[in-house]
Amino acid sequence: MSRIPIPATIEAAPEASQPLLAAVKKQLGVAPNLFRLVANSPAALEGYVALSGALGKGTLPSPTRERIALAVAEINGCDYCLSAHTYLGKNVARLDDVEIAANRGGRSTDPRADAAVRFAAKVARERGHIGEEDLRAVRSAGYDDAQVIEMVLHVALNTWTNYVNEVAMTDIDFPVVTARKAA
Repeated sequence: MSRIPIPATIEAAPEASQPLLAAVKKQLGVAPNLFRLVANSPAALEGYVALSGALGKGTLPSPTRERIALAVAEINGCDYCLSAHTYLGKNVARLDDVEIAANRGGRSTDPRADAAVRFAAKVARERGHIGEEDLRAVRSAGYDDAQVIEMVLHVALNTWTNYVNEVAMTDIDFPVVTARKAA
């Protein structure tokens, strides 16, 4: 059971959060527990939805964003996010089980995506303290500076959701996937 109460319905959330939750439900078909949990703070929900929406307009492909989310969730040991992004990876980004396993290990079977996932995983593990060679490797794979910035922001956003879910012990409302071990 979640250590921070999750509004059971959109209507049970703070009034200022309800339109945002309704928009999430319209987009995803449901308002997952994470969104309803964050809705306890309308400001936090607004920030989360806005940043997620803005990053969705970036130039990193959806499968690469899911790959990064899987790597970061595994690194941070967040079962909620690992469960959610495994589901989204399979059903939205169309990643197969081999790819998802590689992503959880901070890699990809796709050579170009591999550079992005390895870079993002290193950013997460090293808390942004990467070397010049790490930046050179991701650029050599064809990523530009804007995409590098997007990768870092995806790491930050996913780390935030990992932390929120770990603090709250959010009830998992996706098929459960368990992290191997927090790094």
